Amino acid sequence: MRLPLAALSLLLLGHLSISCTSTESKEKTSATTGDSTKTDEKDTTAARPTTRPAGSVSTGDSTLDSLTYAPTEAILPKKRIFAYYGNPHSKKMGILGKYPKEEMLQRLDQEIKNWQKADPATPIQPALHLVAISAQGAPGKDGGYRLRMSDKTIKKVIKWGNEHNAIVFLDIQRGHAPLGPEMKYLEKYLKLPFVHLGIDPEFSMVTGARPGTKIGSYDAADVNQAVNFLSNVVKENNLPPKVLVVHRFTQGMIKNYKNIKLNPNVQIVMDMDGWGPPVLKKDSYHDYIQKEPVQYTGFKLFYDNDFRKPGSRIMTPAEVLALDPKPMYIQYQ
Repeated sequence: MRLPLAALSLLLLGHLSISCTSTESKEKTSATTGDSTKTDEKDTTAARPTTRPAGSVSTGDSTLDSLTYAPTEAILPKKRIFAYYGNPHSKKMGILGKYPKEEMLQRLDQEIKNWQKADPATPIQPALHLVAISAQGAPGKDGGYRLRMSDKTIKKVIKWGNEHNAIVFLDIQRGHAPLGPEMKYLEKYLKLPFVHLGIDPEFSMVTGARPGTKIGSYDAADVNQAVNFLSNVVKENNLPPKVLVVHRFTQGMIKNYKNIKLNPNVQIVMDMDGWGPPVLKKDSYHDYIQKEPVQYTGFKLFYDNDFRKPGSRIMTPAEVLALDPKPMYIQYQ
């Protein structure tokens, strides 16, 4: 049964529970949804071995430079990425912040075992997906409607990933702020070989609306801007290819997808990021992922929101892996 797009959009529209106070306490942030697209899982990204030994990355920050987890080749499609999403300052934003660190990582490992059983042939790369720049309901001093996490918060999650041999994604909800400076703010972290990037069109408010009141969007030009930024980081620091996750759950969230340009230094994942019952999630995956392919695909599952409608449930690994194309990035919120 295919439900109308209007019903899907109403069901999947993200909720913003945001606070705007001051630095560390200011970082009690917002949670959301998102969505995405893709075609066959060809490896269009050449593996880019790096000669840089572990621990010798030059970020300009001695704490970061001492980290030792240093992947040396492209992740996709050799491995499936499995990520826990959220922010350590918010229990409502996702599983990453819902439990203390050790319990969260234990749950991550247990969930990975379930997915490995469903597809023993594809190794899994653990990941932590941090909302590093969070959309806000108030403009803030510069009118950006977004809150950058502090160096302390970002480093904390990066260290968790380093200790757990997990890659880390830093996600941008830009609000009204231009994308370029937000990526620049994260650049020193992206120099680490295990740190990657996510961008969320839901909170890219090109219409000038307040985040959370309407679904935002990115054009292909914005995605290409992120791809080019990451490609430069890779080339300048002799790194393996970066992964760029782009969230999507409606047609309008990504405009002119055919104009998105592939780059050997960046692996693009279009992530079907909406919540709801399985029939709606499958339909949106078909309409915005399968029918509008870019490169690789992702699929998001919600421990809480996927149960919000009567009779709803979270999809099983086998159900998700039965999708065409098979998602190579799995995210739990």
